[in-house]
Amino acid sequence: MKIIVFVKQVPDSAASVAVEDGKVTWGDAPLVINPWDEYAVEAALALTEAHGGDVVAISMGSEDAKEALKHSLAMGCAEAILINDPAFAGADSAAAARILAAAAQKVGDADLVIFGKQAIDSDTGVSAAMTARVLGWPAITLVAAIDALDADAKTIQAQRAMEEGRQVVSSKLPAVLSIVKDYGEPRYPSFMGIRKASKAEIPMWSAADLGITAPEAVVSWPEIMSPPAREIANEIIEGGSPEEIAATLADKIMAEKVL
Repeated sequence: MKIIVFVKQVPDSAASVAVEDGKVTWGDAPLVINPWDEYAVEAALALTEAHGGDVVAISMGSEDAKEALKHSLAMGCAEAILINDPAFAGADSAAAARILAAAAQKVGDADLVIFGKQAIDSDTGVSAAMTARVLGWPAITLVAAIDALDADAKTIQAQRAMEEGRQVVSSKLPAVLSIVKDYGEPRYPSFMGIRKASKAEIPMWSAADLGITAPEAVVSWPEIMSPPAREIANEIIEGGSPEEIAATLADKIMAEKVL
């Protein structure tokens, strides 16, 4: 079977976000593979180890995104592709879904397309469902476990992580999945995998290669601004007994009209 896993290069989760000249900046924070996407790569590799086949990692972005792809190769993916075209700059989630769907169609014959739950920079969590909609495939989001997969019958059964518990869902293949961390810890890249990935040639696909024109973004951000800073004062309430402290606290809460 053939599985496509989409990964994204994002600022390190410890980066401090700031707004400069109406745009978001992470300063000189290092760029890393989106942590959620490591779970997606793990799920894809585990499935091909159990059922045979290969995993193709794809990322959309600048040349820097090759590092996320090399991380995926080091984990065990067989192939990596970078989608890179200046015409795709400013693509929103809807436009990105059309681009990613076109890439999946160009790869061809995929049984599954797998995403991480969300990207930690944009945090929308809609790419999997939107890409599935463009492809016309079923979407199973928030997958915490895959109970069964029949490559011959083209069926899959998975557990979705819900607030109320687990929801068991069955679907025909091909399908699009998004994976949550309950699936299991991602494997570490092996030393040989890292060496192999460092030497890998990663092809780049443009809009022309995908056979599409750049989709028009529906949503734009003309300006981004930080919320106004608030002055916060801390006060330690003291008293001779817990009852006295509680009474003082209650008076202050009422005075501030919190209740």
